[in-house]
Amino acid sequence: MPTHRDDSEMSRFDRQGLRRFSARDAVLAVFVTMLLLVLLSGSSVLKAGEEKKPGIGRDILTAVGKPTNWAADSLPLEHASSTLTSTLSPNEDLPEGASFDRRLGARRAGGIPLVTPDAFDPVQLGTPPGPRRPLLTMLVTGDSLAQPLDLELARRLTGDGVDVIRDPHPGTGISNPVLVDWGQLSAAQVRDHHPQAVVVFIGANEGYPLPGPGGKDLACCGPQWAAVFANRVRQMMNTFRQGGAARVYWLTIPTPRDPDRQRVEKAVNAAIEVAAQPWVSQVRVIDTVPVFTPGEKYRDAMDVDGEEKIVRESDGIHLNDTGSALAADVVLRRVDDDFSY
Repeated sequence: MPTHRDDSEMSRFDRQGLRRFSARDAVLAVFVTMLLLVLLSGSSVLKAGEEKKPGIGRDILTAVGKPTNWAADSLPLEHASSTLTSTLSPNEDLPEGASFDRRLGARRAGGIPLVTPDAFDPVQLGTPPGPRRPLLTMLVTGDSLAQPLDLELARRLTGDGVDVIRDPHPGTGISNPVLVDWGQLSAAQVRDHHPQAVVVFIGANEGYPLPGPGGKDLACCGPQWAAVFANRVRQMMNTFRQGGAARVYWLTIPTPRDPDRQRVEKAVNAAIEVAAQPWVSQVRVIDTVPVFTPGEKYRDAMDVDGEEKIVRESDGIHLNDTGSALAADVVLRRVDDDFSY
């Protein structure tokens, strides 16, 4: 019987002179390909390993990925390949004026305000806080809400060598400069005392109309009124923080009993939170609402050391001696993060 050729064998390429590469050539090609991948996209191996769930597969990828990532970082090839292939993106028509460099660099010409490191509390980022400094001077100020908190803080700190300056101004308000302009008063307090720590508790007399654009008065308590109020609060915070040298502890208002006052309280507390955003590392907003009125629900009494005790004055606005002692506890816990005494 005639012999038939088996064309499934690789030898058929040799007979026809078609095969030009050996197995060694194939291994070399694979090696070269791997080398190019390491040089041009070495970081992708480590990234793939970090995204996998814990296990032997993840361990192998991260073990291989660390040296390939180092190799890619050490050479400019990965960045160059990324730049060259970026033209393959389907989003070719991109507005140049919206690039990060141009927009952020134009903030002085009406661009987006820059976020600075002062806007971050190191604790939020999981980094160690700075070293605590000895506390020598503390200013306690505000309207009548600051009484008797000022007395309570003085009692606790004076024996530790801290000079507590008690300077409340009852009947005054940030939205009502008739009795005193808090922009001027805060500057005078800093000029006269240079306190390391400033405790501010104010808001019992707010809700007055504020001047808006064009000089037209804005009634409380919509977004426009809150914006003007927040800018006044921010000016005071900036004054009290003294270029970052001091720490400010600004208390929000615990929910009052009167529903009309509750509306003002919400706007004032929201403005305080917004005003402090540029300097979270130096201005600590101490929210009293969860402590005294959880869920914005007014209450005269609460559990204190296992006993139900009255914490508010009869007017439904101010804290009494017991409530002020609790507020002092909250304030000093925050002060302990920054100072020793």
